[in-house]
Amino acid sequence: MPIKTLHIPTADGQADAFAAFPERGERHPGVLMYPDGFGIRPVLRELAHELAGHGYYVLVPNLFYRHGPTPVITLPEYIGEEVRPALFAQLMPLIEAHTVERVLRDADAYLRFLTSQPEVAAGPVAVTGYCIGGLLATRTAAAHPGQVAALAAFHSPVGADGPDALTEITAQVHFGHAESDLTPESLGELNQSLDAAGVGYTSEIYSGTIHGFTMSDTDAFNPAALRRHWDRLLPLLQSTLVSTSGSVSETDRKHVAPES
Repeated sequence: MPIKTLHIPTADGQADAFAAFPERGERHPGVLMYPDGFGIRPVLRELAHELAGHGYYVLVPNLFYRHGPTPVITLPEYIGEEVRPALFAQLMPLIEAHTVERVLRDADAYLRFLTSQPEVAAGPVAVTGYCIGGLLATRTAAAHPGQVAALAAFHSPVGADGPDALTEITAQVHFGHAESDLTPESLGELNQSLDAAGVGYTSEIYSGTIHGFTMSDTDAFNPAALRRHWDRLLPLLQSTLVSTSGSVSETDRKHVAPES
């Protein structure tokens, strides 16, 4: 798919990344998309391409750039149950090294870079993420309440930092949970925390799903749940970003930037 390869200056070096955005038209609302733990690969490019086709500039960084450029680990074309143990053995040290302090330093750099791009409209941005990326998106929204207007996370441990971590969020939020990740009781507790924090949100379990349901290159993929994800994400962005950054033209919906 057409993408633009980028390098984001950070406090600890340079993060390789890619962006997808409409090829023609004026500036577009910005979206920072955090990958799942498996990182940048074709399925992430497909998700970014799809979102860009709706009129957004989508920036996707390599979360683990400190350990090397994409691909940080070698992935098979299809991630099934039989390969997960070996992959997790490689990934867990990277995830454990990605401390909250590093996450927040990187978030500052990613948002600064995103909003400085000539194709990005002035105004608020959105953050979205998958798996561990959804937790990073949640931390980013909490750390930048005046800048992040929309937060979406899918099959993500969004409550991992405790209820107090949600109190700074001013973004409109959607959390789409895998049925295998969260019991109805745990969902109720999370939603109570969001209520107590005064967050405007939707938070729901996608029935019949397991962790990773948006990722078409894994055995967790659920096509119906991926459609539901778009049915939740696109209206959220429309209501929070497009009204402040200008309307998305039909031209924007059909064209993305050529590869460079």
